[in-house]
Amino acid sequence: MADNPRPDLDFPEAGEPAAAPPATTPKKKGVKRRIFLVGSALVVGGGMFGVWWSDKAAGKHANALIAGEGEHAFMTWMKIAEDDAVTVYSPHIDFGQGSHTALGQMLADELDADWGKVRVEQAPADTAFANTALAKGFLPTMVGEFAAGLLPDAVIGMMARGMPLMITGGSSAVRFTGEVAMRKTGAAVRAALVAEAAERLGVPAGELTTAGSVVTHTKSGRSLRYGELAAGAAARSLDRDPPLKTRDQWKLIGQPVVRGDIPAKVDGSAVYGIDFTLPEMRVATVAAAPVRGGKLVSVDEGPALAVKGVEKVVKLEDAVIVVAKGYWQAKKGLDALAPKFSDGGHATMSTPAIYAAQGTLMGGGKPDNEGGAGDVEAAFGAAGAKIVEAEYRVPFLHHAMMEPFAMTGHYKDGTLHLWGGMQDPLATRAKAAKAAGIDVGKVVFTPMIMGGGFGRRFPDYCEIVDQIAVLAKQLPYPVKLIWSREEDVTHGAYRPQSSARLKASLADGRITGFRMDYAQSADAESEVPFIYDLPATTRRHFAYQSNQTDGYWRSVNATQIGFYVESFMDELAAAAGEEPYRFRRKHLAPGSRHIAVLDEVVKRSNYDSPLPDGVGRGIAIVECFGTIVAEVIEATLKEDGSPKVLKAFAVVDCGTTVNPLNAEAQIMGGLVMGLSSATAEQVTLDKGAVVERNFGDYPILKAADAPPVVDVHFIESGAKTGGIGEPGLPPAPPALANALAAATGKRVRTLPILAQAKA
Repeated sequence: MADNPRPDLDFPEAGEPAAAPPATTPKKKGVKRRIFLVGSALVVGGGMFGVWWSDKAAGKHANALIAGEGEHAFMTWMKIAEDDAVTVYSPHIDFGQGSHTALGQMLADELDADWGKVRVEQAPADTAFANTALAKGFLPTMVGEFAAGLLPDAVIGMMARGMPLMITGGSSAVRFTGEVAMRKTGAAVRAALVAEAAERLGVPAGELTTAGSVVTHTKSGRSLRYGELAAGAAARSLDRDPPLKTRDQWKLIGQPVVRGDIPAKVDGSAVYGIDFTLPEMRVATVAAAPVRGGKLVSVDEGPALAVKGVEKVVKLEDAVIVVAKGYWQAKKGLDALAPKFSDGGHATMSTPAIYAAQGTLMGGGKPDNEGGAGDVEAAFGAAGAKIVEAEYRVPFLHHAMMEPFAMTGHYKDGTLHLWGGMQDPLATRAKAAKAAGIDVGKVVFTPMIMGGGFGRRFPDYCEIVDQIAVLAKQLPYPVKLIWSREEDVTHGAYRPQSSARLKASLADGRITGFRMDYAQSADAESEVPFIYDLPATTRRHFAYQSNQTDGYWRSVNATQIGFYVESFMDELAAAAGEEPYRFRRKHLAPGSRHIAVLDEVVKRSNYDSPLPDGVGRGIAIVECFGTIVAEVIEATLKEDGSPKVLKAFAVVDCGTTVNPLNAEAQIMGGLVMGLSSATAEQVTLDKGAVVERNFGDYPILKAADAPPVVDVHFIESGAKTGGIGEPGLPPAPPALANALAAATGKRVRTLPILAQAKA
């Protein structure tokens, strides 16, 4: 384990003003819904404005937290030191997606800062640093563009701090925080620096230019550094909607800037949550009820306490924890126990039972939400219509983070101090406060870098937050709680097991009606757009919840919906006697971004070229998080029935590519993760419990099986900026399934592919 990066650490005071909102623990619901509820409350009940922090109060509090001697803060986003150093504070956790570098590029470009003097740091887990830009970005999708436009920025800021909102997810960092906050902050601070320089030099502001963290008056040859101007500029009011640079004026945006976090991760000096240490710290590990919903009935502590190094056994309602001097002693002590758990009444839950229940629900249940337009039933009943139907299924999927859960806690002098990697630091504080039975102002959380996340580390469904909060209160020393790999796999917050029934009518080679019914926990209608231009469509969601915890998984619902729709589009093309690419193209709006993306991936993949026997080519296109991605996969089958991908091509329209180097890596990573999930990954249930326990029976795609050729291309359309971390994943599974169907003539409708080959 790495040493404590701050051996001289003195526990900070909570520092939470009396005006902070009361502690709350968000229930399991999407962040967009939470924003909607808070926004509605603000619109209807204006009396709560005085309870939540104003921008001015937040800025004052942030200044006290981040600005040292000779440093001057600009709201909660940045500070400038007298030596010209610029520090950008990101409310997003960077756990490998490179968002810190991209956000720094966006602010520094508008600021005209010297990039060599810019650094990006994680914003403190303090309510003042709640992500107001994220609230503004998500709000139009909840209440509509018009209604969102009626809310002043100051009110939206109070919404974000009232929740409080500080998530990393939804591919939101660049498209929302970058565009809404970082670019505008950089431009506004630059304007303030210019105004300050104009006053000091006694010249019109229009005669001044900026570059490399210097304001210059060319006529007189005089100049002032940003560090010299920072104090005066920080005292000025910032323009909330400053003019931004045009694309031709960018110097950093669009450039392949090398990520600043890579060296420490390569040389091993980066400190993850599992590395963190404190003097006198103990280590603990946990075993929860094997069946979700089960409770701890009894446990004999003796065998664990007999293990050398074990100091304590802690019983929770649904788990048992062993505390020791080190991890292996704790693990050995835990393995010595034989706890008895109830099954919570879920002993009959199994993977086949879930699929059967979902089928029954779609067959006779009532949808809870429906999208689409036109008369589908009339299209199905039209004379001469050719009807095509298919059923699809996808399993629970685990996040399979390389770093299992690990959090450190120390309860000292009435304050709970926590360290770890989480995707929502402020919600983590609130959840820990509730579990510990203390005020949220008495919880100090230090976010750390993470060895993977993919949506797993949202505190809404992270039991480790409750566990460490309860555990730390019972111990006089710091304690790090580590989940074993087996605990991590068997107690995940999985991508939901899902089923779908699709039906379409064809006439004269065109789709006249299209219906998709799907059963799973979450409704995807507001999240995953249906991109095809058809006369009649309907998409019906049937809510189904098993005993498992369903969570956000990379690309959220786009991974299931993309597989269903894009696989079925190939089936429809076959039924119409047409080639899949051209069949798709004629069902997309003429002149659309979708057609441009589809055409480009066909061009780059040499789509119409002949292939060797046994090799197939598949295509798919999915839009999610404001980004359109089309992928072409060339694949064959190995002797064991598993797919072998030979080449992969991806074309992406995310509007503007802020950092092409990092964006390419994200698309590649998403594509390979999509192939892995489609090939062999699945979480199955038997008697209510998860069967898979480790990577031995939850296989991740090995490097040797990854495509040797992955070509990624970006179209700079100038459209509204979209996300990049997740959209590369959804087209990969259907493109692979389509390629294998072309190669073998057999259609895979249930994932993973390898399980079907062995069935």
